[in-house]
Amino acid sequence: MLEFDGLHKAYGSNQVLQGVGFSVAPGQMFGFCGSNGAGKTTTMRIAMGLARADAGEVRWDGRPVDEEVRRRIGYMPEERGLYPKMEVGEQLTYFARLHGMAAGPAARAAVEWADRLGLGERRAERLEKLSLGNQQRVQLAAALVSEPDVLILDEPFSGLDPVGVDSLAEALLEQCRRGVPVVFSSHQLDLVERLCDAVGILARGRIVASGTVPELRAAGAGRQLRVVVPQAPHGWAAELPGVRVVSEQRGDTVLELLPGTDDQQVLAAALATGPVTHFAWREPTLVELFRGAVTATPAEVAA
Repeated sequence: MLEFDGLHKAYGSNQVLQGVGFSVAPGQMFGFCGSNGAGKTTTMRIAMGLARADAGEVRWDGRPVDEEVRRRIGYMPEERGLYPKMEVGEQLTYFARLHGMAAGPAARAAVEWADRLGLGERRAERLEKLSLGNQQRVQLAAALVSEPDVLILDEPFSGLDPVGVDSLAEALLEQCRRGVPVVFSSHQLDLVERLCDAVGILARGRIVASGTVPELRAAGAGRQLRVVVPQAPHGWAAELPGVRVVSEQRGDTVLELLPGTDDQQVLAAALATGPVTHFAWREPTLVELFRGAVTATPAEVAA
C-alpha cells in the first residue's frame, strides 16, 4: 500500500497542501486530478524526496518512504530529466543501473522497453534528435525499465499521439496486473475515467473528492436526465421544480433531478414544447464530476 498521510506544505504565505491524504492499493491505478497549481506535482515531489513536507508523511508498505524505498519507485517528473546527447538505449540502461540492476539485465530491459514503447528503431539515436513525443516515450521507458515496485508519474500522457497513449496505457495496466500501485496525474480526464480504479480530486490544497468513479457519481447531488427536444425554446426546463439545468445546447438538455423529483413531470413538460426524441438517464462524466468538486465551496466540501 502506498499512503500519502496528512501532507502540508507552504511556500511563504501560499498554502500549497493542506492535509492531503490518499492511499493506492497494490495493483490499483489511481488518477490524481486537479487544476493547474492545485498541488499535484508538489505531492509527488514530496514522495520522491525532492521537496520536504511541513507535516505528514508518505509510506510504502507501512514504512516511511526513504532513499532505499525510492530506488524501487519508477518516477516520471513534470520537468523531464533526460540527457539530450546520450543515445536512447544507453540512457535507458543507465537509468536501470541507477535503480540497482546489473549490467546484463539492465541492457535487456532497455531493449524491451524501447521496443514496447515504439522506440526500437531509435535506440542508437541521441535524445536531442527525437521529436518531443518520442522524448516523452523515452522518459516513460526510463520510469519503467527498472521493474519498479511503485509507479509515480506526473502527466505521463502529455504530448503522446493516440498510438503512444495506447502503448502506455497497456504498459501501465500490465504493471497493475503484477501488483504494482500506480499513481499518475493528468488533465486528460477521459483517460483517467477509462483507466483508473480510483480517483482523487485536489483543489485549494485539499482532496475534495476521492473514490471510484461510480462512488463519486453516487455522492453527487442528484440524478441526471438527458432530454432531446429539438423544437423546445432555450431555457424550457429552467423553472421546473426540483430540476437543475446542467447543460443545454440546441434542444439537447442535461438535467439534474433532486431526490423526490418525478421524472414523468419532466417528460410532460418536455412534450409540451414538441416531440421528444431522446429521454434517458445518464451518468455524469468525470469531467462534470471534476467541475462540480473543484467549484464547490469549502463548506460544501466539508458537508
